[in-house]
Parts: sequence; C-alpha cells; structure tokens
Amino acid sequence: MNILIYGIGGIGGYFGGKLALTNHHVTFIARGKQLRAIQENGLKVKSILGDFHCTPNLVTDDPKQAPTPDLVIMGVKSWQLAQGAAQIATILGENSLVLPLQNGVDNPNKLIQHIDEKQVLCGFCNLISFIETPGVVCHFAFPPTLTFGELNNSKSSRIQEIDAVFKQADIKSIIPEDIHRELWKKFMFITTISAIGGLCRAPIGDLRESEYITQLMRSTAEEILSVAQAKDIDLRPSDIEKVFETITHLDGLSTASTQRDLMAGKPSELETFNGYIVKQAKQYGIPVPVNEMLYECLLPMERQAREKHLK
Repeated sequence: MNILIYGIGGIGGYFGGKLALTNHHVTFIARGKQLRAIQENGLKVKSILGDFHCTPNLVTDDPKQAPTPDLVIMGVKSWQLAQGAAQIATILGENSLVLPLQNGVDNPNKLIQHIDEKQVLCGFCNLISFIETPGVVCHFAFPPTLTFGELNNSKSSRIQEIDAVFKQADIKSIIPEDIHRELWKKFMFITTISAIGGLCRAPIGDLRESEYITQLMRSTAEEILSVAQAKDIDLRPSDIEKVFETITHLDGLSTASTQRDLMAGKPSELETFNGYIVKQAKQYGIPVPVNEMLYECLLPMERQAREKHLK
C-alpha cells in the first residue's frame, strides 16, 4: 500500500513513524526545518512505550513527487486542513482514501469541499505528542489509539484493509459502531479543557483544584451535549461523567495542544472547538454562554496569531 502522511508533527510523526517501519511505501510531507532534518537523519520518535527511529521511503514538501496514494493520513492542524485537502486533491487516484486525525467534529466536511465524499473517511486519535526538535517527535502521554471508520459507519472491505495495515504497524486501531458518537466524545473532552486552559494559562492540575473553574468546565461540556443532541448525535449525559473521570486522572502538569498554541501566540484550534459550538448553537437557537465567553475572550489573541502567521 502507498501511504502518504501529510504533516509530520506530533500526530503525523508518531503514526507515520510507526507505518514507516513496515514494508509499505510511506511518504512524509513536511516543511522547513522538520523536512530538512528528516531528509538528513530520518525521524526519531521518543515514546513512553519505547523510542524508535525510522526512515520513510520519501520525504518531500511536494505531494506531486509521491506515488499515487492508497491512503492519505492528514496530520496537520484542523485550521490547515482545507488548504491541505486542496493540495492533495490533484494527486489522488480513483480509489485513494483520505483519513483526517485532527481534533474537531467537522473535519470530513472540510475535506469534502475539495475531495469526493466517497474518498473521505472519519477518524481521530488519542495521544499527546509534539515536535521536540526538528526530526524528533516526543510522545509523552496516553497509549496511542487510532479510531476511524466510514462516514456511514459501514464495515467496508477497504476499512478492514486499512485496519490490517495499522495492526501490522503495531498501531492500536478501533473501528467503532458509531464513529460520530466516538468523535464527539473526544471533542467534548478536548473542548472542555483546551480554551479554559489557554485562558487561565495553567496546567490541568491547577484548574481542577478550583471549584469555580471545574464548574465552568462542566458547563462547557453540558453546552456541548445540548448542541450534539440537537444535531442528532448519540452523545449522552453519562459521557460528561466520563470526561471528568479522565480529567481527574490526568497528570497534573498536562496541557492540551490548543492551550499550548494559545500560550505560545500560535494559531490554534479555537475556532474548531468553542467557535464551532458557538456557531452551531446559534443555528439551533441554543444558549451556550460559557463556550461563548471562552471563545470571545480568546478570539483577539487568536486573530493576532493568525495575522502574524500570514506575514
């Protein structure tokens, strides 16, 4: 199978690195210092499950140099997804499949703007990892899990084939009964902690010590549940309790990637998280005051980061 990993950050680096250890043809699409480092020395992944080093078949910043992919894994941030989809659309074959792993619940829709819907899958992953230095990715929390499926939840032969490839790469992969329910469960968790972490500029251990902030996080999750149910997503009150079980057991020093981006003055996934809930809530006439407060308080910072990024 020809596999293209578009974006070699924390997610693309870890999963792409595991796939590059197999006999499948793997292409990395990277840029800047990350591109040059991997071209010269390969990719090193530091992991709580054991470090490894890989050398993909091709490392380039130009997707047109890659063989026609059977599978494209999108490893960029959600705000970069539409641009990335437009770039890879020109190299896809009739049977190529595209799997987004970004946080957020509307990523398939971003891809469908540029790619035939029948070629788009739905997915997400659980792990915390980041680029430590060019050519080095550090995975430091959560057993890596990749959850994916067809948009219509069918257990197709092509899904089974991809699942077999992931298992060859020693990647724990799950094909759930309802990929959209699972996606929203992850979305509820990450949206509940990300913006408020960025606003308070403190790790999760400090946040959960405050009864007031804990209640704000719970209200954030309850508002997400209301929007999900309005959209006929099978999200349940019990899922809120599972979110807070996870929050309770997180390492106290943990921070979400969106929080880290906000604190570093980088473009973040604020629009994908709280911004998405605010906009969807308006369509359904649902009040979401906590999500709106978090979104509006962080929006000026986000706009500054986007403007700086475009310069």
